[in-house]
Amino acid sequence: MNPQGRVIFFWLAGLMTLVLAGLVASPAPAETTHMVVYKSASCGCCGLWVKHMEQNGFTVEVKELEDMTAMKRQLGVPPNMDSCHTGVIGNYLIEGHVPADDVRRLLAEKPSVKGIAVPGMVVGSPGMEVPGQKPDPYQVVTFTTTGQSRLFANH
Repeated sequence: MNPQGRVIFFWLAGLMTLVLAGLVASPAPAETTHMVVYKSASCGCCGLWVKHMEQNGFTVEVKELEDMTAMKRQLGVPPNMDSCHTGVIGNYLIEGHVPADDVRRLLAEKPSVKGIAVPGMVVGSPGMEVPGQKPDPYQVVTFTTTGQSRLFANH
């Protein structure tokens, strides 16, 4: 290879190295942290759960509704998963008093489910803390629109 060919070769090799380094070093897409929460205007525990999510780095847009049941069915929450509020983040539903760490895990693992839930209103779950009362054990479950569920986390 002549000297001019070597210069071009090394120039192209250097350029390709820079291009590939840029691709490898480019930041991963930011994790979704914006959530819309549907709740009743009169529910205080829902507001406490929203604060829990905000304190854990989520931005929450609250929409207060009169008929939560209709919204839950429209979004795809099966009746056996119902709690007092419903969050929507990315392609997932968050039903009830789910801890922020479990929402982060859902977003990281991206399972093929409709969402996760803490059905009912369990004392000791985020937003349902009662001073002086021992928290009840509870489970976070995944769910499909047909109501099938699987254990996601124990608390």
